Amino acid sequence: MGATTVDPIPLLTPYKMGNFNLSHRVVMAPLTRMKSYNNVPQPHAILYYSQRASKGGLLIAEATGVSDTAQGYPNTPGVWTKEQVEAWKPIVDAVHAKGSVFFLQIWHVGRVSNSIYQPNGQAPISSTDKSLTSNDVQKFTAPRRLRRDEIPNIVNDFRLAARNAIDAGFDGVEIHGAHGYLLDQFMKDKVNDRTDEYGGSLENRCRFALQVVEAVANEIGADKVGIRLSPFAEYAESGDSNPNALGLYMANALNKYNILYCHMVEPRLVHTFDPVETPHSLEPMRKAFNGTFMVAGGYNRQDGNNAIAENRADLVVYGRWFISNPDLPKRFAFDAPLNKYNRETFYIPDPVVGYTDYPFLNDETHVESKA
Repeated sequence: MGATTVDPIPLLTPYKMGNFNLSHRVVMAPLTRMKSYNNVPQPHAILYYSQRASKGGLLIAEATGVSDTAQGYPNTPGVWTKEQVEAWKPIVDAVHAKGSVFFLQIWHVGRVSNSIYQPNGQAPISSTDKSLTSNDVQKFTAPRRLRRDEIPNIVNDFRLAARNAIDAGFDGVEIHGAHGYLLDQFMKDKVNDRTDEYGGSLENRCRFALQVVEAVANEIGADKVGIRLSPFAEYAESGDSNPNALGLYMANALNKYNILYCHMVEPRLVHTFDPVETPHSLEPMRKAFNGTFMVAGGYNRQDGNNAIAENRADLVVYGRWFISNPDLPKRFAFDAPLNKYNRETFYIPDPVVGYTDYPFLNDETHVESKA
């Protein structure tokens, strides 16, 4: 051991996630970037993701539509057609070539949509027919409440999307059950006003999400399945009257399916990008869930180290800092300054600006370091 050797920080210690041997615990969040023209992943994503890949790292690809009814934003990718699957392959290959594990987040936006994104200009589908309030950025179309007999078709869309993700080469999928999208619209009682077996009680409201988990796990193997949940968040007017109970119910219910991981968003991220003070904690869910538990929501280097050191999480997920710092794990290793992110370029269609043009840490003495 040389005199310059330092003990690795908690974030940079190895972790075995099921069958995957991770060399560190800094995970790239699924980040919508709106650069997949006509819902097809593009060659510029090869550079973007491979820049952020590191040996033994885990990357979660951006939210990707499971069907032609799943879209709610311009230029978000899909994984329901052969063309989309083929377009993902070189992106996955580039990430694997750098030694990273790569999961695809699969989603359905539900009512967070407009008929212009829907087949034949139809109404978006949801748990409810209650409209979202339009905002400055987006106008929403009143949704159509899914009939009971239609729900299995949506479950099947998730199943097929998961199969397609594996066919594209991904190591697994993350089911998007957070942030006010379709699964969340069923789980949260401030949205779900159903009176059938998909509404009312906590068990009923979580039924659809758990049916999706079961179908996907049966299709590709539970050891390749994660889910993202945000019980405390109120994005897209999707709040719950008892988020602690919701989070705990889901953490326990997921154990039945033995899925690989649960990715939860911290209670401090309620409405916006900016964290707020809160008395709530994910610790009860952490204790309840049997698999790998990862956390997201306003983490910096020190917060992340503390979360690992105190056993509040197995892995810590970073979004904005990974956008602006393609070599984020290395910067954490050397406690190097971070590039500031430019929020105004998060969602523009440009294939370079604010996407692949953030600089890397440029100290050659550190390039080959194993820290």
